[in-house]
Amino acid sequence: MTQEYTILRLGHQGDGIAEGPVYAPRTLPGERVSGALDGSVLTDIKVLVPSDDRVKPPCRHYKSCGGCQLQHASDAFVADWKVEVVRTALAAQGLQAEMRPILTSPPQSRRRATIAVRRTKKGALAGFHGRASDVITEIPDCQLLDPALTAAIPVAKVLAELGGSRKGVLSVTLTLSEAALDVAVQGGKPLDGPLELALAQATEQHGLARLAWDGEVIAMRNPPPQRFGSATVVPPPGAFLQATKDGEQALTQAVLEIVGPAKRVVDLFAGCGTFSLPLAQRAEVHAVEGAADMTRALDQGWRKSTGLKQVTTEARDLFRRPLMPDELRRFDAVVLDPPRAGAEAQVAELAQARRPVIAYVSCNPVTFARDAKNLVQAGYALEWVQVVDQFRWSSHSELVGSFKLAENP
Repeated sequence: MTQEYTILRLGHQGDGIAEGPVYAPRTLPGERVSGALDGSVLTDIKVLVPSDDRVKPPCRHYKSCGGCQLQHASDAFVADWKVEVVRTALAAQGLQAEMRPILTSPPQSRRRATIAVRRTKKGALAGFHGRASDVITEIPDCQLLDPALTAAIPVAKVLAELGGSRKGVLSVTLTLSEAALDVAVQGGKPLDGPLELALAQATEQHGLARLAWDGEVIAMRNPPPQRFGSATVVPPPGAFLQATKDGEQALTQAVLEIVGPAKRVVDLFAGCGTFSLPLAQRAEVHAVEGAADMTRALDQGWRKSTGLKQVTTEARDLFRRPLMPDELRRFDAVVLDPPRAGAEAQVAELAQARRPVIAYVSCNPVTFARDAKNLVQAGYALEWVQVVDQFRWSSHSELVGSFKLAENP
């Protein structure tokens, strides 16, 4: 049965929410809509009274593709909403801070994407899954990805034809590097001699820098470096990388501003050196990361660079073994960039160590606000927050928070 609803607000996933709650995808606050209720989700939605913030989606794949959630909203609306999501998360913890203007990456700037690929009778199908669906939508005119990345999607089809199963879906991560395309595949057939030979030939034929298959490097024509500051690093296959160069630059500039003139910096959850290596242009850095292959890549990148101050690395699980106060007190400033779960255990030790400056990079406003509350209760001031939107048209965003100790120990 069709019913009418008024959209009251957007949820954290970008869905409109009406009284109930009723969730209505791709609607906006203030809109009057109709649809059929399936549990708590509205389907077959028709917009009866549109919002002034509703725009025509710039991508022709938007209706069928699940890669974006907010192309139907104006850029100004999305920017304000993403900042408000962070402000609301902080308010829920009794916190407030100066919110700097959001920095948004331009269209067609994503340098990395994980493509879903399925073998078919006639070849292969490659693209993004539809919303809440296992249906794959092809995206030849994607407005999100760098055009060079979109042009590489046919390579993912070739790999599926060589080593995919018609019973499953391959996850093919395509990454633009300073050399050529870096490709990491998950979910393929088990490797054997003929498959390895075919994959190596495909690497050569399509000019790939590197091809990894379920974590094993099959072929590498050239190392696929990424540049962090003045250093170049060859990350392990599938290693974390900021989604856009613009976003990475915005986050790095915010971190450098917060750290300021500190001479000794510890970079926690350091990855392959996104922040460690730019920081090393003016400070000694100790980089701590749970994955040993990432710390090795960081160390090699530092050793091959010139003009940087000393960078030391440590492979350590910061969830189970956070740095303790006596270890942290060797440093003038702290940078941390944890995954979505946040850094609750490490923040508890930071609160006791009372370092003068903390730059906290986060991809989850909720866990950031939780950790920020613990730091504020320990005597820190949350001076400002910079929201960085490098996941354009999605419900996701990054942020950097600047924490200063109210009184030096």
